[in-house]
This record gives sequence, C-alpha cells and structure tokens, in this order.
Amino acid sequence: MRDETPVLIGAGQFTYRGKPADAPSPLDLLKIAADRAAADAGLAVSDLAALDALAVVGFTVDAPGALSGLPFPRLKNPPASLARLLGADPAWAVYTHMGGNSPQQSINVLCERIAAGESDFGFAVGAEFLGSLMKRLKLGLGFERYGDDIEVEPVRMGDPRPGVTPYEAAHGLGMPINTYPLFENALRARDGRSIEDHQKRLGELFAPFTKVAAANPEAWFPVERSAEELITVNDRNRMIGFPYPKNLNAIMQVDQSAGVLVCSVKKARELGVPQDKWVFLHGCADASDLWYPLERQNYHSSPAMRLTGKRALEMAGVGIDDIDVIDLYSCFPVAVEVGAEELGLALDDPRGLTITGGLPYFGGPGNNYAMHSIAEMTGRLRARPGAWGLCTANGWFMTKQSTGVYSTRPVEGDWTRQDPAIIQNQVDALPHPEIIEAPQGPATVETYTVTHSREGYRGGIVIGRDAQGRRFVAVTPDDEATLRDLESREGVGRTGVVARHPDGKRNLFTPD
Repeated sequence: MRDETPVLIGAGQFTYRGKPADAPSPLDLLKIAADRAAADAGLAVSDLAALDALAVVGFTVDAPGALSGLPFPRLKNPPASLARLLGADPAWAVYTHMGGNSPQQSINVLCERIAAGESDFGFAVGAEFLGSLMKRLKLGLGFERYGDDIEVEPVRMGDPRPGVTPYEAAHGLGMPINTYPLFENALRARDGRSIEDHQKRLGELFAPFTKVAAANPEAWFPVERSAEELITVNDRNRMIGFPYPKNLNAIMQVDQSAGVLVCSVKKARELGVPQDKWVFLHGCADASDLWYPLERQNYHSSPAMRLTGKRALEMAGVGIDDIDVIDLYSCFPVAVEVGAEELGLALDDPRGLTITGGLPYFGGPGNNYAMHSIAEMTGRLRARPGAWGLCTANGWFMTKQSTGVYSTRPVEGDWTRQDPAIIQNQVDALPHPEIIEAPQGPATVETYTVTHSREGYRGGIVIGRDAQGRRFVAVTPDDEATLRDLESREGVGRTGVVARHPDGKRNLFTPD
C-alpha cells in the first residue's frame, strides 16, 4: 500500500424517531454522524479538528422548488458551520448541488484528492430533517437552533442544472412521483407484461427489501411486508403515480444522517486506526444520462448506469459475478429494475439488491441515502474480509449516476480515478429524438402515468410522438373515465390527438 492510497476508516449513521419538539437541528444531525464516524474509527471527536477536506451533501430544502420557500432559518453554509463545530479549518470544503448521486460522488472526489496529495483527512456527510421539520411547522414550534451567523456562501460541487426544463416542469415532470412512473410503464410495455402481472412483479421485487429494513435498527419503517401488501391499493396504501401505490415510493420525510471518514493510508496509521477497520474504494465512476427527461433515448434504460458500473468494475479489476454485497439505489422500483439490467444482475439475485432496506423502507433522506448504503457497506465488508461490495447512487430522474466498488483488500499500485468526461462524452454523443413543444395533430403514446391526490384522481401525463416522430409531453383530460381507462389497460402505443391545452401553457393529449 502506498502512503497516499485513500481508505475509508469510519462510518456513522443516525435515525431520530422522537418528538418533533425535541428533534435535532440540521447541524446537530451532521454532528451526530461525525461523532459516530469518529467512534467507529476508534478516534476521539477532537481528532476531527485535523480534517482538511469536508463535503456536505445538499439538504433537500435548499433545492429549487416548493421546499425552498418553507419558513424557517437555514444554515447558509453547512460545511463552514460543521467545520466550526468540529474545530476544523479544512482547506477544501464543499456543499453539493442536488442529487442522490452526491454521497458516492463526494467519496469518489475525496479519494481522488487524497491520492493526488491535495487532501489528507476528509469527511463526507449529509442529513435530512424533513420529518420533524414538517411537523414543527404544522405545530407552530420554534426553530431557535436551526440557523447560525455564518453568511459566507459555500463552494458548491456537482452539476447545478435543474432536473427539468420549464416546458417539462409545466407538465409535472419536475416531481419524482410523476416522472419515475413514466419509466416504469415504459419498461412494462417493452417487456410485454400485463398491468396485473407487472404489479405482481413490483411487489415481489420490493418485499425482500422490507425484510432487510425490518432487521435494520436505523430503518425508518422496520416492518416486513408481503408482496401483496405492497401493491394492494387501499386507504393505507393509496395510489400516488400509476403504477406506484404509496408503499413503492421513497419516503423523504425522515430525520436521518450519515457520514464517512476518508484519509490516506499514511494518515490512518498516524491516527492509529487499526487496519481491520480499513475499507478501500477500488473502483468508481460518475456520469449523467442525457440530461432532461425528454432527451432520453428511451424510458427503460440508462447508458450512464451501464457505463459507470462497467468502469467502476474495470477499475477494481473484478466482474459483477465477483461482487458479494450489493446496494442498488432504490427510490422507486424502476431504478432497481433498470440498474440491475444495466449491471447484468437478475432481480432475484441470491446476493440481494439492498443492504439497508431501500428508500421506501429504510428511508430516503433527501440526497443522502447513498451515504447510508456506503456506511452500511463499510460494516458489512469488515465482517467479511476480502469480500467485494458495490454501491450505486442516482440523482434527479435517473439522470446522475455514481458507482463505487469497495473491499477490505488493499489497493495495489496507484489509485487513479478516470476523468468523468470520458464516459460523459460517450453519453452526450448518443442520438435522441427531436423535441417539439407545441405539437398539433395525430400522436402516439410513448409512455404515460396517472397522478393521484389524497382525494382521488388528479390527471394524466403523456410522453408521446407526433406524426413526424417528434417527442412531446402533454397532459390528458382529467375526467375519471379517461384516467381509469389508462390504468385498466395498456396505454403505451395508444393513438390520439394532441393540441394546445385551453390554459395556453400546456399540451393536451386526448386518446382515441
């Protein structure tokens, strides 16, 4: 092992389930994860004052959109606030842009910096506090400990682009609960399954995830559920975005934090961290699919998942069959289905596809879920010296992808991260359909979903092609007969007419 080889030495997780009045603040959550990561490495909290690199995953409330307007005092610069609390003065401190890929990307970048001698001792951490925040707002509780006096803007890391265009947003594509079902329905149609058979498959896919969550003390919903329970629509499991009832959606209103300590081999030895705690990132890669949903080649694949997985395995010098422990990003079933297909995994792989329980059951803490899977992976691999682990992380709408391959086996030779631009250039060069924003005339459904509110049907969203093969997005008439019909029989491939909506802002697709 070379002195500058990066190594993970400690990981900490925390889940708060108490009263909202007593809930830890965002900064408290980050600090608890730091304390636990230090303890896991066998370090004193005071040792964290030596951190020279710090990456904090962006809070969901800082993303553009409705949550950004919630009335409570915010941390203007979370990395600076945490560094001050730890007594550290890192030369490199960043706050990530939005995306569930951020934890793995942060680890990848930290390891690159350490291998290059630019950093020596780093910490990647994130938290989510929407669970208690929304309750505190509803109860009219105060927020005395939520802000601080640091006003300097943070350095940001990652891609700052919004996940959708204004045209896409106007039709509802800016909400994951609307957009991921579009991928799911496209996948079902591609495979030629009936709606009933596909729903059964979704339950069978995620039932094992609930079993893992039930055994995980950090899980938000530690309850094992049957496949039938997950897909049966009732008062406790209402439909959200067809074909996903509530039990198949990531749960964002949680209070969870997790962080991972990364340093050089030389620093690990100086700190006295026993080698049986060391876990190495052997392979990694980052890339984004064609950025906006309407640009995608189709809605049942992810070239970025495939290429980042291939690169991470190649860098590690192993194949997918050599992997012993797997955690696929699991915000919705289709993310797992597509991820497994792109990596060459069966959905019933005996190794399992989650080690946490997945975002709908373990919890989907904003952008930070993958930090929990990496923390969990650290413990799993220590318990199985020499085993190989794979974590994937996904941001926006199956857009941003980051992959990591881990093992307690020491890295041999130089640790070198491939320039992400190499894969990105391959993805960006892929052909994709022409997009039309104001289509008129005959059209065909490429994929679709039906959205629901607590009161019942809300509306339909269609991605389709006009007579010239150009892609568009539209809403459907919101009468219940039309929406029920789209849920009762396959909508992909149906024909109809598209025109400007009477509101003048959207398109309207009326099925034949």
